[in-house]
Amino acid sequence: MKFLCLGYLESDKMDARPKDEIDAIMNECPPHLENFYKSGQVIIDAGLATETKCLRRANGKVKVMDGPFIETKEMIGSAFLIEARDMEEAIRIASLHPTVQVASGEQFGWGIEIRPINYFESRD
Repeated sequence: MKFLCLGYLESDKMDARPKDEIDAIMNECPPHLENFYKSGQVIIDAGLATETKCLRRANGKVKVMDGPFIETKEMIGSAFLIEARDMEEAIRIASLHPTVQVASGEQFGWGIEIRPINYFESRD
């Protein structure tokens, strides 16, 4: 089973801190990422840029709008896809990610949302 995991943060709290402080916190991530990848169950791990676009159909036309559009204090900063037997195993794997391993991230609201996904694979 595949699971989509979304890493989120409170960007206003991180943006309020000096760059060198944030860099020091981010430098704590690589060892945790190494353990995360060693699980062998990470399909893809991607950091997301802050720029967003939203496509919506309105009055028969597709409109492109600037985002983000989610009304929340959190921002999605990463997305990763993992393979796991069930939600319990997905939680175990996702818990290896720096988002919940780096203690300094707690002050910025770092967290992970895990969702089982249904998907279509093309069979060429």
